[in-house]
Amino acid sequence: MSAQVSDQKVLTGGFQMNRQVRSLIALNLIGGTAVLVSYAFGLGSESSVGDALWGGVPDGLRPLYTVNMFLAAAGYFLFTPYIFFKLRPETTRIAGRFGYGLFHILYALVLFPSAIWLQLTELMIAQPSAWMWAVVRLDLACVGLGALGLLIALLKLDSPAPRGRTLAVIGLLPFCLQTAVLDATVWPAFFPFPGH
Repeated sequence: MSAQVSDQKVLTGGFQMNRQVRSLIALNLIGGTAVLVSYAFGLGSESSVGDALWGGVPDGLRPLYTVNMFLAAAGYFLFTPYIFFKLRPETTRIAGRFGYGLFHILYALVLFPSAIWLQLTELMIAQPSAWMWAVVRLDLACVGLGALGLLIALLKLDSPAPRGRTLAVIGLLPFCLQTAVLDATVWPAFFPFPGH
């Protein structure tokens, strides 16, 4: 048994992986896979609406979206390992009120709405309605709020925060720009939905 624990400590950077960390990793694997599958299926299908997904976003803004998508993806791989492997669930406190379990809620808000956004938008484009437009907006708002929640949670970690928090926060900045500003605010403002 002790050899098994020792092997696990080597694999997890010197500490035995907590049950909450394992469940958060599982949530990310399931949610992240769902996001990738939804994009592969949505953009690769014959029914894909392609350019219509841009809505009315001006051509001049599109390069910002493209560049920031890569920065946001890179940022995800800066802040997520920090949350997985630097924070100890048993001692993590956020703003003196919340524990490590808050990260499960925030990641779920980011990942699962992200996994259905493309299909919801394609459906709304195919059959426009005020109701579907509201659902798409709510979906994007959930992702943006989850991302902002992650940023606030890292900023509000009760001291002393483990080393590496600054890099994790830097990684969250383009992620929040993408989800909370470009996707949830700018894109809907330019989308040519009748009556909006």
